[in-house]
Amino acid sequence: MKKFALAGAALAAVLSLAACNTPGERAAGGAVIGGAGGALVGAAVSGGSAGGTLAGAAIGAAGGAVIGANTAPRYGYGCRRWGYNYYGRRVCVR
Repeated sequence: MKKFALAGAALAAVLSLAACNTPGERAAGGAVIGGAGGALVGAAVSGGSAGGTLAGAAIGAAGGAVIGANTAPRYGYGCRRWGYNYYGRRVCVR
């Protein structure tokens, strides 16, 4: 039970990185999420061995970084006029 609580807390911390905006930040967030997921899968498949866990984490982190960097949103398409909101973030004000 303690392992599941720890895994849940780690997953919640990792998911906080899911809203990153730049490709570099998205790659880093994807690497963290992929590494955590890969470590969980590697541990489950290898029966909890350290080598399997580390291999899963490395493969997941590499895949997550590649996917995260390549799924960056494209700004500027479909918006005719840009403005800034209260927090200074650029927003579409069609």
